[in-house]
Amino acid sequence: MAKPGYRLALIATLLAVVVVLLGAYTRLTHAGLGCPDWPGCYGFLAVPMSEHKQNIAALRFPDAPLEVAKGWNEMVHRYFAGALGLVILAMAVQAVRRRAELGQPVKLPLLLLAVVIAQAIFGMWTVTLQLWPQVVTAHLLGGFTTLSLLFLLCLRLSGAFAPLPAIDSRLPRFAGFALLAVIAQIALGGWVSSNYAAVACTDFPTCHGEWWPQMDFANAFNLTHHDIGPNYLGGLLYGEARTAIHLTHRIGALCVTLVLLLLAAMLWRRGLGRLAGLLVAALALQVGLGISNVLLNLPLAVAVAHNGGGAALLLVLVLVNYRLRQPAHAARQTKAATISNTTGQLNLPRA
Repeated sequence: MAKPGYRLALIATLLAVVVVLLGAYTRLTHAGLGCPDWPGCYGFLAVPMSEHKQNIAALRFPDAPLEVAKGWNEMVHRYFAGALGLVILAMAVQAVRRRAELGQPVKLPLLLLAVVIAQAIFGMWTVTLQLWPQVVTAHLLGGFTTLSLLFLLCLRLSGAFAPLPAIDSRLPRFAGFALLAVIAQIALGGWVSSNYAAVACTDFPTCHGEWWPQMDFANAFNLTHHDIGPNYLGGLLYGEARTAIHLTHRIGALCVTLVLLLLAAMLWRRGLGRLAGLLVAALALQVGLGISNVLLNLPLAVAVAHNGGGAALLLVLVLVNYRLRQPAHAARQTKAATISNTTGQLNLPRA
């Protein structure tokens, strides 16, 4: 049976999916600076549409000409992100009020509130620091973190899964390693996107017709070499550095694929065929979308779907890790209930 707060957590999770996809769409349509200020747009709560407001916008930001479509792309993303923040705030307040109830998560909703506040700050810096790649990548990772934690909260509140029988500890440990590998690959994908390296290689499986083309790894992954200030729309790295970023992401994808296939085989051998099948399906979809991005020259729909596929694969890994660690979590809840009952019995008044 679902616990109190489950429906609100489910709504927040679905809203987070929308925010992640809108963030990808905003980034891929080069609308990250569609509004040069934050949290408004040219000093207004919405994109200025009237001629009078547009004249004011031109006076306020003479170096950032208004593009209405890009402005709306950015503002719609902000509206949904703001709504998500309010829902998470409501969840945190409810969790604190219900903290005395058995099995009510409190730390997780409060952690979510902290993460979404940090996300708002990174969202501001994304604009004020002119799409600085380090900040853009951190903002993307924050969005995936928010989505993952919300999904984990849904799982804990759903009451939909019975604890699994005792499992060899090696499997949960390997599943945790696989989760970290997927997170690292998502970070690499964010670095590819924020440095505009998605089309640095336009052929597959080779790159520029070679298996190991000329690359500059030193500049590609130097996190300190970008000076804050210039507009990074379109990127500043030259071809060899972008090629290094792109090819590293491909190599990472190959490594992650091998890790996840091994995890799926381990799950299958232990009778967890549904989890294994779900993992393989999510992996196949994401790999297919990644290859399509290269061969089709990064079409917008496929590129956004690739971001969504990364989120889906991450959530599957969260589910796998939750299921494998659920027996320990259930044991802790049982122990807490036993202690609570014992304490209640000791405090009963004597006749």
